[in-house]
Amino acid sequence: MKKIALVGAGRVGESAAQILAKEEICQELVLIGTREGVAQGTALDLAECAPLFAFDTQIRGSTDINSIADSDVIVISAGLPRKPGMSRSDVLDANAPIVTQVAEKARLLAPHALLIVVTNPVDVLTYLVWSQSGFERERVFGLSGTLDAARMAGFIAGEARVSVRDVRALVIGGHGDTMVPLPRYSTISGIPVSEFLSEAEIERIVTRTRGGGAEVLALKKTSSAYDAPGAAIATMIDAVAHNRHRLLPCVCVLEGEYRESEVSMGVPAVIGAQGIEKIIELPLNTEEHKQMQESAKAIREDLRRLQAPGRVA
Repeated sequence: MKKIALVGAGRVGESAAQILAKEEICQELVLIGTREGVAQGTALDLAECAPLFAFDTQIRGSTDINSIADSDVIVISAGLPRKPGMSRSDVLDANAPIVTQVAEKARLLAPHALLIVVTNPVDVLTYLVWSQSGFERERVFGLSGTLDAARMAGFIAGEARVSVRDVRALVIGGHGDTMVPLPRYSTISGIPVSEFLSEAEIERIVTRTRGGGAEVLALKKTSSAYDAPGAAIATMIDAVAHNRHRLLPCVCVLEGEYRESEVSMGVPAVIGAQGIEKIIELPLNTEEHKQMQESAKAIREDLRRLQAPGRVA
């Protein structure tokens, strides 16, 4: 991969950039921020890791949004972060204009790029970026399930006292209080987690997964999570860069899948060089489907606050 642009030179962007550079996922990495010197300083700091980690990735920082030109992948993490007590929806009004600008610039300057949305509320803003970019839905997707599933897997490993390497977890739905962790589809070396954990332990994991981001925020007080989100971003881009056809949960624009349309939310999808290759529709039980409907309803309520932006042709 030739070029990746990270729009948002904050901690999430920096964490993702370090992993991408170290793994030499691309030739050129551009960090774009709004405050003069911040993106440039972050890029310089990361570049000075090159002799220690032995990577040749070229890293630079900029305040010019036009620096996204000719990118293969554009990661959008710019925006107002949550503060303690805030929901992801609370930052919608501030962040919608920011991602809209990036989507419009991408349409003009990087028409062949894949767009990965990280800015919260990610489900709503993924739909907004898709609608304003005019890109195919396969090329616009958001971070949520990959991060939420990683959190859930870590919690399962801790409760079951097994290696996290053997745990596979799955979380779908919205990235917030209405997310839908799926213990029924979560395993330890292919064995259902219900064989290792009691119903009470599983319910505790589900509750903690839903509040995973808020838990970090409450403990840090001055910063939301950035290391795990950065690792999740890098995982998704790695699947694209190496055409791995990985099955990862992420925010996708739905067109009938899971009985939902005109909304974007977390679902399992196969990710490769062209972006979303296939959305996997799982057979959900009555309760799981009800939770998905509630999640979609909450996302639509936020979309209505944006006055249902029209799709750019």
